[in-house]
Amino acid sequence: MRSPGAPSLRSEIERLFWQQIATGITSEKAAEAVGVSSAVGTRWFRYRGGMPLFMSNHISGRYLSFAEREEIGLLRVQSVGVHEIARRLERSPSTISRELTRNAATRSGRLEYRASVAQWKAELVAKRPKKAKLVTNPRLRQYVQDRLEGKIHDADGRKIVGPQQAPFIGRNKPHRGDRKWVKGWSPEQITNRLLIDFPEDKSMRISHEAIYQALYIQGRGALKRELVSCLRTGRVLRVPRARAQAKAWAHVNGNVMISSRPAEVEDRALPGHWEGDLIIGLNRSAIGTLVERSSRFTMLIHLPREKGYGLDSQNKEWPRACWLRSCYND
Repeated sequence: MRSPGAPSLRSEIERLFWQQIATGITSEKAAEAVGVSSAVGTRWFRYRGGMPLFMSNHISGRYLSFAEREEIGLLRVQSVGVHEIARRLERSPSTISRELTRNAATRSGRLEYRASVAQWKAELVAKRPKKAKLVTNPRLRQYVQDRLEGKIHDADGRKIVGPQQAPFIGRNKPHRGDRKWVKGWSPEQITNRLLIDFPEDKSMRISHEAIYQALYIQGRGALKRELVSCLRTGRVLRVPRARAQAKAWAHVNGNVMISSRPAEVEDRALPGHWEGDLIIGLNRSAIGTLVERSSRFTMLIHLPREKGYGLDSQNKEWPRACWLRSCYND
């Protein structure tokens, strides 16, 4: 077994991370909620293609948790016996005995039990990597890949030439206008067509979800990464449903809607009511406007960029919008 190196983040933390993602928040906020850096959260999200898969399932109670392993390590340092540790944790003595020998650290030349190393070894052994069906079946992989790329032939074997889709340029998806007339098939169309082209061959079967996983999840090695540009949406990552259905961030929330302002503001008869707005230009430049409703007196206010603009790429919200909220509240 290779050296563990520095203690890695436990899978329990990543499971909590995906639970936060399921609520519709960004990977940066989900990482902050579980106590890891935003870079780690982004790496988790991109590595799994936005698809938690088994990480959304809870670990069975039959396995030792990290908290239990920490308790074993503390009791072992106090020279507590195996049977006493098992009694306190309400586990079988054989389970504790195997844990102390199987997952102990051995770099010092002797068995030393450390909870972080034991958790790392347990998660490493628990992995059951299974090759994707598109990896083990080259014929099926070629069929799926050709139709995603739009390489289709008619009944006489002649190649059907159609408009070319936008090239894959990395993380950003092609513009919608460039993908309007793509000729590639969708994963659902490919799955249904397999039943018609190969009615007797059961090996030529695959679900559309398996095709999406082969495209989105890194490390599957089944389909070429650039084939994501052939999809109708052009996304390179799966967007969680809760995030897709969430309302876009706005400068004004529902508590300060213009429709709820007093009636005397509408007729412009009573002076002293101001109306604020925000003009956003290129490179996040902005000008705030204040208009007195009765006299139409207008004030333009230059709003400087927030401190650290252009340096902190993770700060995606704009604090200057708070100025607009305060105007409506006043």
